[in-house]
Amino acid sequence: MSGTPRVVLVTGAARGIGAATVRRLRDRGDRVLAVDSCAGGAAGLPYPLATREELDALVGEAGGGAEVVGHVADVRDRSALADAVAAATDRWGRLDAVVAAAAVIAGGRPLWETTEAELDLLWGVDVRGVWNTAAVAVPAMLAGPDPSGCRFVALASAAGTHGLHRLAGYSAAKHAVVGLVKGLAADLVGTGVTACAVSPGSTRTPMLDATAALYGLDGVEEFAENQLLRRLLGPEEVAATVAHCCTREAAVLNGTVVHADGGFAP
Repeated sequence: MSGTPRVVLVTGAARGIGAATVRRLRDRGDRVLAVDSCAGGAAGLPYPLATREELDALVGEAGGGAEVVGHVADVRDRSALADAVAAATDRWGRLDAVVAAAAVIAGGRPLWETTEAELDLLWGVDVRGVWNTAAVAVPAMLAGPDPSGCRFVALASAAGTHGLHRLAGYSAAKHAVVGLVKGLAADLVGTGVTACAVSPGSTRTPMLDATAALYGLDGVEEFAENQLLRRLLGPEEVAATVAHCCTREAAVLNGTVVHADGGFAP
């Protein structure tokens, strides 16, 4: 692997798998633009999203140096994401990889009782957010000094392969992320830039806590039974796979779904 630091943009970066990915990239010497909406409790969800304080704390772990830079942007706002890409390229002169990790979860009811507002929120963040990220980041990678080393990585989910009960909207959104990545990979043929998706299983994150609440569970431990490992995953475990997908050596994963799910079997 080259010793030259890579420049990576990560959305949904303030906590969960996104934050663990930022840490993993930072620890191996990459330069990271950590993007998050920092919406807190203002997102119209029954659980709070990450805050600016969490993003600042993540950046502060790097000692306030130039290796991790925080940037507030909502992935539903394409112009705000374009500003984020510009911030990365202006600062470091290139963009080598992108991790589209921003997502929300909603549900708890069968499909026929799911509201349009809930579906619009899932589609807006989980699908259009990935689409917007690709739409502004891919041209920057194509215009950079080394397109053949550039990688686009989207966080899907085990729900992007299986249908999860009372989560039809979320399952549909994550299936769409898989289709989006496969279509993007086909569009990128001949450019050297590649695209793949990583599908985690049940991972110890605030989103899993929110999922337990949707199901009326007292905690998250029950989800371990859905994985052949018979335990929950740590966000750092999934982040290790995501970080590998950002490397030059991960070109072989083009157009594929990497199932970092501990053997998910609902």
